[in-house]
Amino acid sequence: MAPTAFSRQPIRTDDAPLDREVDVLRGALALVEQRLPAGWAVVVEEDKRLGDYCVDAGVELRAPDGSSVLVVIEAKRQLATRDVPYALEQLEAYRRAIGGATPTVAMLVARYLPASTREQIERRGASYADATGNLYLAVERPALFLRDVGAQRDPWRKPGRPPGGLKGPSAARVVRALVDFTPPFTVPQLIERSGASTGATYRVVELLQQEALIEREPRAAITSVDWRALLERWSQYYGFQQSNTIGASLAPRGLPVLIEALRSNAEMRYVLTGSLAIEEDLAYAPARLAMIYVDQVQDAIERLDLRSVESGANVLLVATDCDVVFERSQRIAGVRVAAKSQIVVDLLTAPGRGPAEAQVLLDWMSTNEPSWRAS
Repeated sequence: MAPTAFSRQPIRTDDAPLDREVDVLRGALALVEQRLPAGWAVVVEEDKRLGDYCVDAGVELRAPDGSSVLVVIEAKRQLATRDVPYALEQLEAYRRAIGGATPTVAMLVARYLPASTREQIERRGASYADATGNLYLAVERPALFLRDVGAQRDPWRKPGRPPGGLKGPSAARVVRALVDFTPPFTVPQLIERSGASTGATYRVVELLQQEALIEREPRAAITSVDWRALLERWSQYYGFQQSNTIGASLAPRGLPVLIEALRSNAEMRYVLTGSLAIEEDLAYAPARLAMIYVDQVQDAIERLDLRSVESGANVLLVATDCDVVFERSQRIAGVRVAAKSQIVVDLLTAPGRGPAEAQVLLDWMSTNEPSWRAS
């Protein structure tokens, strides 16, 4: 097909789903063309071939100074995170066939690209676009950088399908078990260890396979878990403050006295999380805020001699429906402390320096995996 420059209309997410890859391609390319700086030109050749190799489109972007770059594109109606490496391998083979004389950039486009897929593409040094407006295109020469944000959920998801994501107590149970136990293990074993329902477990496993956060042999055992990326992904759906009702309180005599009160109330069901739950040698800075899961907020306030306050709180109490927070905790120096996986996700969504402390803890977990992960 001869190169042509043509105008494309943007895709509206209230339109019918895009069932043809060529429509996905043209809708995504419309976003690129509309966002190019003044003076840039676009020439598109669909089904661009070079010997035995073919890409869905070759897009020549011409800068005002006459220099250009070739964007080689693979279009998919749907693209799962786990399929990103294979799709990029196809584009890389085409780029090698072209040779180094022509500057090229690899780009994947789809009807909708979830956040995990976009992150995977970008980490691998490629670009992306989808028909809802999500866009990332980075070119060194001629210098060009485009980024835009579209839908954060698939607007064409069919009614009646199970909701995506990792939200809710069942998903929390599955994620915690995947992180806390070292694979391999089967899905039935995961169901037993997590305490989640069979349906919920299989749904989460399928989602995480699609997002390349776990590896599973066909109809067999889970063999690998990218637990760090999984915890960061889970934090988009769960957070100490975001997912729970907080009881803001004041420990009038300070956090050291609060710790002594926790030691003295061993019969109370609670678990300490957040900054105060990190070992001293890992602490980012002295903790100023205590985050505690409890059975009953008012009972904990009375037992720990706290004061309910509107502002100036140094203690956050949570009575949560997600009782997996209490599981696989341990007693350290007489205080019941949450599992490392729970502490991390709570810090990732905590105020102030919490996210920075989470990264320090994640680094420690990466180098000391046998000390916190059950075999």
